[in-house]
Amino acid sequence: MGGRAGGELAGQVTAAGGLGMIGAARYATPPWLAEQAELVRAAAGPEAPFAFGLMTWSLDQDDALLDAVLAYSPKLISLSFGDPAPYVPRAKDAGAVVISQINSLEDLRVVEAAGVDAVVAQGGEAGGHTGRIATLPLLQEVVRATDLPVLAAGGIGTGAGLAAVLAAGAHGALLGTALLASPETVGPDYAIKVLLEAGSADTVYTDVFDKARHQPWPTRWFGRALTNDFTAQWHDGDGVAPSSGSEEEISGAYDGADPSVGVVYAGQAAGLVDSIRPAGEVVRTIAADAEQRLRAVAGVLS
Repeated sequence: MGGRAGGELAGQVTAAGGLGMIGAARYATPPWLAEQAELVRAAAGPEAPFAFGLMTWSLDQDDALLDAVLAYSPKLISLSFGDPAPYVPRAKDAGAVVISQINSLEDLRVVEAAGVDAVVAQGGEAGGHTGRIATLPLLQEVVRATDLPVLAAGGIGTGAGLAAVLAAGAHGALLGTALLASPETVGPDYAIKVLLEAGSADTVYTDVFDKARHQPWPTRWFGRALTNDFTAQWHDGDGVAPSSGSEEEISGAYDGADPSVGVVYAGQAAGLVDSIRPAGEVVRTIAADAEQRLRAVAGVLS
């Protein structure tokens, strides 16, 4: 949710009973972080808990962003996409709970050894950068393989989806795409409109937007985005090997202000997002529906 989840969205999620997370992308600046922290407090209260999500591979190049976010005393830090071992002690010393999104059992062993407090089984249905294993198979593997608390991410857009992963053994879930049509999101003006027009089949797992924007993501993680004219022209279609176009060619053709070209990262839950709804309403509705569904199942089984 880097570039889409700022303090206003995080604050509304926290105020609704979730834990709002600010996506601190590698290009986040200290003034921006300060503004987002104030937005959280304005929405949810001066002592409200919130979280930051960081990209571990980016910290390996420059870890100043970690110190910057820890200055705001977040309840939780997500250190994902890489080995978090160098950063876990600093986060814990600052009082933060540390989680990592993982995309394979190999990732699980790395973050377990690093000492994280919980893991997020992030399936390939997720929007933005993710792995290649679907959420439900990955979640089942991870729950069976670790004693750490496990959350789920990827493809969860309704109470039914939340109930499903909780029933499968998850302790909770991270939601992204379900919140992208909320007015509290940040990003290009066209992003909500194109999301509302998209179906769940209208996404692609690709590296073309990293090349277009000179984002040096490790090649093992592509990003899931909504299809558009740009992906039709430049994405090769297999979603496994890097796209054949050079970074210079792809970036030269990119225009982030053009709705038919600009990137909108979103997951396969896109087809479940069909209206503009406040983030707090989305969170409360999903939680209430999941609870009702789980109670109904428990009643049938009792």
